[in-house]
Amino acid sequence: MIRNHFIRHLRDDQSGATLTEFGLVAPILIMMIMGIFDLAHTQYTTALVNGALQKAGRDLTLETAGSRESTIDGYVISQINNVVPSTATIRLEKLSHFDFEDIGEEEDYDDENLNGVCDNNEVFVDTNRNGQWDADRGEEGIGGARDAVVYTAIVTYPRVFPMYGLAGLPQEVELRATTVLRNQPYDQQDLTVESGNCF
Repeated sequence: MIRNHFIRHLRDDQSGATLTEFGLVAPILIMMIMGIFDLAHTQYTTALVNGALQKAGRDLTLETAGSRESTIDGYVISQINNVVPSTATIRLEKLSHFDFEDIGEEEDYDDENLNGVCDNNEVFVDTNRNGQWDADRGEEGIGGARDAVVYTAIVTYPRVFPMYGLAGLPQEVELRATTVLRNQPYDQQDLTVESGNCF
């Protein structure tokens, strides 16, 4: 009888129900809030990287860019460092091309054996003059007058908020921003190319 009374009392007791319900909902709520903060931080960082690249792109088109290239790169890096953890890695890549239509194109070659691969001592046009056939004919650096330049920043950093594992996200965030610019026509464009043989 006492036992039945205790069970009924336990079943009808509502005190602590709110705490129990909050205990069930809290982990999901906290994960959602941290996820929103993480997403907002990533979006803000992406916008900042794009903005820094746009400004740097305008500065790199000038004739004096060659002497100021490290200063311009330093500006981009300092802007990014303002919002990412100190352990972030920042990589800047610049590939110059003769024209916009050359961007992302492979170097031309004579495909004598028709296998779609530059091999077997086939002759290729070494557009970027680096002594080997490349799937992207861009030349490292900002190039010269009238060249089209692809300027890319790759930023990698550990996530700021620790809930990434519960949401199935990778620990590292990698952001990539690119701008394309054309150098001013302050001189004649260098049109020299070389040839080589594929191995």
